[in-house]
Amino acid sequence: MPSPLPGRGPVRYNGLMIENERILVVDDERAIADLVVSLLLREGMQARACYSGAQALEALEKESFDLAILDIMMPGMDGFELCVRMRKMRDIPIIFLSAKDEEADQVVGFTLGADDYVTKPFRPRELVARVRARLRRAQAPAPVANDSLIEVGPLEVDVAAHSASLHGQKMKLTPKEFAILTLLAQSAGRPVSAKDLFEGAWEEPFDDAASNTIMVHIRHLRKKLAAIDSSTQFIETAWGVGYRLKASHGSDGRTGEMTPVDAEQSGPSPTSGDTSVAGPAKRTSSKGTGRIPLLGRRGGSRGA
Repeated sequence: MPSPLPGRGPVRYNGLMIENERILVVDDERAIADLVVSLLLREGMQARACYSGAQALEALEKESFDLAILDIMMPGMDGFELCVRMRKMRDIPIIFLSAKDEEADQVVGFTLGADDYVTKPFRPRELVARVRARLRRAQAPAPVANDSLIEVGPLEVDVAAHSASLHGQKMKLTPKEFAILTLLAQSAGRPVSAKDLFEGAWEEPFDDAASNTIMVHIRHLRKKLAAIDSSTQFIETAWGVGYRLKASHGSDGRTGEMTPVDAEQSGPSPTSGDTSVAGPAKRTSSKGTGRIPLLGRRGGSRGA
């Protein structure tokens, strides 16, 4: 039977009294489902574990939830089918938590209506942060229309305010860097030539030296984006054409090899024992190395 859900009631979080949200966790591997439930309960949220898609739909018919965390590889009804059926019943954020880490699987998940995608092994504090972020977005009041705002995944460029942010964190850009990022955002997913970037940002004719100028500014932009999120190469090189801003991003946005980063560099963990949670032995896990695995790469001319 599914794990019981505690009664709803206010909890204290960061010194404030808040109403704790109800989270539905669905995974046929009981150990993983129960572990996620335990993690969320410790963070002041309510959570219920279901171990099959059918069980989850039954719970959804009888109870209200604020967010759902779904595994994909489940017998009978897999997570993709469950996501489609849940979308017809409730409009709540859905996060996939799965060992399927291929980009195609992530694209399918987002296409079917998922709001986020976390791969196993996962870090507990990262999962909690993503859950809280999705809950905040779901509960936030509808924003006032802003015709000058360009949103490309987690990146926002406000042309009128001359500001850009990634994952809600403001970026410090020079005027030329902002102009280049704006041009890339306006053509998200499509390559923009160095000539168009230069003439659009500098409003001068393109020449041989201009290509190097753009290359240097792109390098600076990549470093500033990586300083906030190093898991994704947001600006890609379209060889022989120019540069393009990645139009869609998986939740972990993996584009490179796994790079170990010292746990001390990642800051203190709000959750004790915060190491990668891999699930069953057949899946890759990081063992007591004292290091947290992170995915991705960190990535003269005319004036900025």
